[in-house]
Amino acid sequence: MLDGTESWVPDELAFAGRENRDPTHAKRYDQIEDSGAANEVAMLQDWGMGANAKVVDMGTGTGQFAVAASPVVAHVTAVDISPVMLDELKAKLASLGLANVSCELAGFLTYRHSLEPADLVYSRYALHHLPEFWQAVALSRMASFLRPGGLLRLSDVVYGFAPDETAQRLQSWIDTYAPAAPGDQPSWARADLEEHIRDEHSTFTWLLEPMLERAGFTIEEAVYSEDQVFARYLCVRR
Repeated sequence: MLDGTESWVPDELAFAGRENRDPTHAKRYDQIEDSGAANEVAMLQDWGMGANAKVVDMGTGTGQFAVAASPVVAHVTAVDISPVMLDELKAKLASLGLANVSCELAGFLTYRHSLEPADLVYSRYALHHLPEFWQAVALSRMASFLRPGGLLRLSDVVYGFAPDETAQRLQSWIDTYAPAAPGDQPSWARADLEEHIRDEHSTFTWLLEPMLERAGFTIEEAVYSEDQVFARYLCVRR
């Protein structure tokens, strides 16, 4: 099993996108992106995430989920490849006095899980930073962190349309956002979506889902957005 020390493992920070290396973006991230973390925590509690649960939040960013989960679980390991994102989370943890969240500067390919097997691995809008080959490796590594029967909650930009629909589907998605203008409140703009499509590695549902199965997961629930751009999975490690 890959342990992240190999010299041929790619630089995940380079893959992570310009914005994730930008302190200004990190400071405004919570203003432009609401992960719905409280709803996610409630849903995962319904699936059995209890007070003794050990959670690994992969690609935690500013830690919206980690902070929301902290009061109702035993421990959260918050993992991110971006120092500036983790700095924002560390400031939150200090401000809130949350002692059961530990931060790890690492990525999907380099995080080394030294604790007992986790009950939940959570990842939102992060896996797409890796090319497909490395996504498959990352999913296998996440399965290795989990106990049998443990949960994977994976949400991402995952395309559900056919390749010959690409231009129409993606242009329609881009057209729902306005161009950025001077003085605008922080928000996603058309250029951000164009950059995502051009420079990042979102794949198709019908490619990602076999990767999940091959990594050792059973997909218990898959929810797709109406525009077939986003997907959310609830998986169980076999």
